[in-house]
Amino acid sequence: MATKVLVPLLGEGVEEVTVTKWLKKEGDSVKELEPLLEVNTDKVDTEIPAPATGTVLKIVAQEGLPAKVGTILAFIGKPGESVEGASASAGMAESEKRKTQNAMSTVQPATLNLQPETKEIGFISPVVAKIAAEHGVNLSEVQGTGLNGRITKNDVMNFVESGKKSVDRGPQTVNRQPSTVSHIEGDQLIKHTVIRKQIAEHMVMSKHTSPHVLAVMEADMSKVVSHRNANKDIFARDGVNLTFTAYLMMAITAGLKAYPMTNSSWTDEGILVHKAVNIGMATSLGEEGLIVPVIKNADNLSLLAMARTVNDLANRARSKKLQPDEVKGGTFTLTNHGVSKSLFSFPIINQPQCGILGVGAMQKRVVVINDAIAIRPMVYLSFVFDHRILDGASADAFLMKVKETLENWN
Repeated sequence: MATKVLVPLLGEGVEEVTVTKWLKKEGDSVKELEPLLEVNTDKVDTEIPAPATGTVLKIVAQEGLPAKVGTILAFIGKPGESVEGASASAGMAESEKRKTQNAMSTVQPATLNLQPETKEIGFISPVVAKIAAEHGVNLSEVQGTGLNGRITKNDVMNFVESGKKSVDRGPQTVNRQPSTVSHIEGDQLIKHTVIRKQIAEHMVMSKHTSPHVLAVMEADMSKVVSHRNANKDIFARDGVNLTFTAYLMMAITAGLKAYPMTNSSWTDEGILVHKAVNIGMATSLGEEGLIVPVIKNADNLSLLAMARTVNDLANRARSKKLQPDEVKGGTFTLTNHGVSKSLFSFPIINQPQCGILGVGAMQKRVVVINDAIAIRPMVYLSFVFDHRILDGASADAFLMKVKETLENWN
């Protein structure tokens, strides 16, 4: 009997995935636990291994389409073996594909009423609610495809892309200009990946959500450099690469502990100060974009444990081995953009966090110390914060604590 390849449960609250790439095609041989396909959820690309050894008899789930947890992705068995339930599953997949294609191709004007409807829409996640508000979507008119009819982010975006996004708000009518980008001979259209779309949605949502303010300070990294040079070989004997990122994480932790309001989120009821210190670490995936694995309970880690965790998350992020839960729950974010040689930047807050710290490239620069000219390894610290939560003085106090921790390292 053929073995069914099912969508596994990849984390708490994960109800569906998007198939991004099949690593095998129908007729290919596959060994048990060999990577079979890649799926995406919450910007995490995850490889799904084959549950058995055999031949890929039939692929049910198509690339670019969502698949709910527990549904059939493919069948593996002996060549010529019958595939039980494949026709029904394939029919469901084809129906989902047609529905998506129709939503993308049908463009018709519509005016949505923002008044309360009688339809029960059930639980709506904050992200779905935010996207709906930005595009003026009445959720009672959106057909949910999630578990038990729940409305997902894709449902809202498909609704918007279908052309049903004009909202009559009286004097506040929303007018959206059509794209004026023209194609000329020689241009190349690079299709958006799932990750790129998710990054774009999250960045636009963040800028619309909170007022971003930038504060910049310089930090002298002399003592950090000396400490690293004296200890990197010792750490290497334990299999740990002692990077500057580990020091930055420790300094951020000190700042968040000293000024807890920085470790918070804005809510309509008040400012939610988080007990846990969970620091996200923006990690580049090259042309594919970036991902932010989260170091949980960072305030409980020594420098050695921090460095080991940084190594592990960064390596698994680039090899697509992260689990969805490992990119959730962050309360603050570090983006070390200096690895690509930029000096300072204006990063975008990773909602619903209060702030994000950008660290530029380390450069030896001339500075004045005790009225004498000296050459020191310096970095710019760019702190972007939610001005609803922090004012200039409180933001500067946090940033100064980070600076002092780095400069006084011992």
